[in-house]
Amino acid sequence: MHFTDSDTLVFIGDSITDAGRDRTDPSSLGNGYVNEIARTLNARAATGHKADPAPRIINRGVNGHRIRDLAPRWTTDVLDHRPTHVTVKIGINDTWRRYDRGLLSPVPEFRAALDRLLDLTARHTTARLTVITPFLLPVRPDQHAWFEDLQPRTEAVLRAAADHKARIVRADLVLEQAARHHAAAELAHDGVHPTPLGHRLIADAWLSTAEAVSPAQGPDGG
Repeated sequence: MHFTDSDTLVFIGDSITDAGRDRTDPSSLGNGYVNEIARTLNARAATGHKADPAPRIINRGVNGHRIRDLAPRWTTDVLDHRPTHVTVKIGINDTWRRYDRGLLSPVPEFRAALDRLLDLTARHTTARLTVITPFLLPVRPDQHAWFEDLQPRTEAVLRAAADHKARIVRADLVLEQAARHHAAAELAHDGVHPTPLGHRLIADAWLSTAEAVSPAQGPDGG
């Protein structure tokens, strides 16, 4: 896919998307994968190729948000921008809050909420949808237990994406593969929040997925 200056790319989710963006500046992209994607697309535009003028990129990630926090702001943070491409990255806080605060986010309810947001986007825009899977690279022994909650949640994300013909960025697999060559903390210092290297890998995976000929056809990404 070639983006043009008529495209508006909206990224929404939790702190991994937020990545320290300045909430007082609507154009702030933070210091994470969204900014890395923007840098790459802007660099391509700077080469002068007419096929790749830079699109408008909007970051609406919010630190700490779970799926329940997205619905109240979906209209203003997504639909009102009339996006041509919407990327959602959500889920790890729904798991994390179970283990550090005892706040439950049942997977069926999580899946239903994500379905509603993707359906709402499809009904009110012509935007192409992309979903980034949640991920975890345990750096503490207790984090291994989180997979009991995270694995079915990731499967729910994959099925919701497939049902809505969304492109799927398998951040979980990308970082898992990278962890064969890097210590987990080199990719996500606390197991959840990516380092610059981790963000770059997610950005590269997003760009590769966006440039694919067709979206993934099933929950396995195949």
